[in-house]
Amino acid sequence: MREVATGTVTLLSTDGSEGDFYDGETIAWSPDSQKLILYRVRPGYRREVHKVESSPKDQIEPKLHTQLYPKPGDAVDQEQPVLFHVPRAGAPGRQLAIDAALFPNPYLMTDFEWRADSTTVVFEYTRRGHQMVRVIEVDAATGTPRAVVTETATTFVNNERRFRHDVKQGAAEVIWLSERDGWSHLYLIDGRTGKVKTQITKGEWVVRHVARVDDDRRQIYFAAGGMRPGEDPYFQHYYRVDFDGRNLVPLTSADAYHDVSLSDDLAYYVDTYSRIDQPPVMELRRTADRSLVAEIERGDITRLLAAGFRPPEVFKAKGRDGKTDIWGVIVRPLGFDPGRRYPVIENIYAGPHDSFVPKTFWPFGFHTGGDKVIGMQAQAEMGFVVAQIDGMGTMNRSKAFHDVCWKNLKDSGFPDRIKWWQAAAAQYPQLDISRVGIYGGSAGGQSSLAALLFFGDFYKAAFCYAGCHDNRMDKISWNEQWMGWPVDESYAQSSNVDNAHRLTGQVALVVGELDDNVDPSSTMQVVNALIKADKTFDLLVVPGEGHSAGRSTGPIRYALRKQYGFFLKHLGGADAPDWNARATSAASAPAVSGNAS
Repeated sequence: MREVATGTVTLLSTDGSEGDFYDGETIAWSPDSQKLILYRVRPGYRREVHKVESSPKDQIEPKLHTQLYPKPGDAVDQEQPVLFHVPRAGAPGRQLAIDAALFPNPYLMTDFEWRADSTTVVFEYTRRGHQMVRVIEVDAATGTPRAVVTETATTFVNNERRFRHDVKQGAAEVIWLSERDGWSHLYLIDGRTGKVKTQITKGEWVVRHVARVDDDRRQIYFAAGGMRPGEDPYFQHYYRVDFDGRNLVPLTSADAYHDVSLSDDLAYYVDTYSRIDQPPVMELRRTADRSLVAEIERGDITRLLAAGFRPPEVFKAKGRDGKTDIWGVIVRPLGFDPGRRYPVIENIYAGPHDSFVPKTFWPFGFHTGGDKVIGMQAQAEMGFVVAQIDGMGTMNRSKAFHDVCWKNLKDSGFPDRIKWWQAAAAQYPQLDISRVGIYGGSAGGQSSLAALLFFGDFYKAAFCYAGCHDNRMDKISWNEQWMGWPVDESYAQSSNVDNAHRLTGQVALVVGELDDNVDPSSTMQVVNALIKADKTFDLLVVPGEGHSAGRSTGPIRYALRKQYGFFLKHLGGADAPDWNARATSAASAPAVSGNAS
């Protein structure tokens, strides 16, 4: 510690070492400047991923790139809090050890938060395996810790949706988001005893996030989905509720997906809402009575409709249990002929960290940005019906709906997706579900190949971008959250590498050689397994590309063009255009189009 006035330096510790060091970046001073706390770290295993850039722009020879990249099962850094009383006015400083019994085997420890009176300091702890989360409060005088809140689950505590608010920045009350009753809801916790004072929200619907907490009025502004009967449960609406759960007031009403921005004084809010078939509307409203002050903006798609745009159709069907609604969208060619039969293609992304079917206005036919929806209308224009579906195992529904993913990422909601397709084909006989293709990137790349390996009696062709094909090869944070720790047989059971011998149908694999999100060796290990199993496949390795894997390379998006041609060949019974015989400049390259059956 250095005294600013005198420049005097006092050494507070002398016992740090390379294998057990103090992390200065985590230092948190108490408001009264009498104490500080930081983490002491025992480093875990330094996992590195090495990638070769075959064609660098600045030299002829390849370059080697090295990336720090922990994977499931690796030893992780072990952080332990250490508290110091700093020397003042002749009083010696003191180092206080904090008993770690309440936070053993940590995976994640958050930044420290001092109470305003400097008597206590708080942090959150996630146990390795993601089945326990605790809020820990440390007595600054003694270094004694206690658990303010403890959250446990037999599957996983969802770290993608965490919220804690210490009322008036004190220790007496905590607002906490939990799925302990099977749905994402808010609780008022007694900060002294850890007991629930009030379950603030309840019902078969989900709190999606908290927008603002008004401690003085003891009110919470939050977003939720599924509260309105008969409406798409993924539509987000905003509400206000008192700390005791009374006076639940809706702030939004239109049958659409809403985003709300509250004014600093909470007197007004801007409500922006839309659906995939309705352009955005932006309104200014008073918070007191939700009355309309002014319509700020309204999207006008007159010219878009005149150009031929037709929005996707929202479609729902019962899932594997025969009770739960599964929601998706159907994209048809703009020249859809009800007298024809169309092969179908699914755009899949089934990551458990969210839901993915678009709910806000998105002119698919005129914009191809974003990995999750890219190319859907363009693909449809070649004579396909394309869909996107949220099956079980994804977020924003009940805990049970979400838990389907637990140690089971190969499932990817396929039993629900197949039921959905069958219901869609029963309603629309133009859909030929004897010819079903699927494509996706990253987790969607894993799922699209899994469709052929585990559900090959239904899916016939898959185009897989940058797949995390074996969860042992992918990043630790995402995979241990859903597949658990320690690494067990469930990882092998969901592995596209270990199950490559099961391949039926046609598959194309695309990978960027410099992927820094998913280890590109994950794709190459699938290639190795397919060769050993004597399976045929297509492979595209894109030099210099990262996780986009060529989907955004150049104005013609090379990998996307390969995707279009792949499905034309294997599902549409047609050949892709002879691109080599065409102009190759960005200015003259034609759009991929046509209506092959």
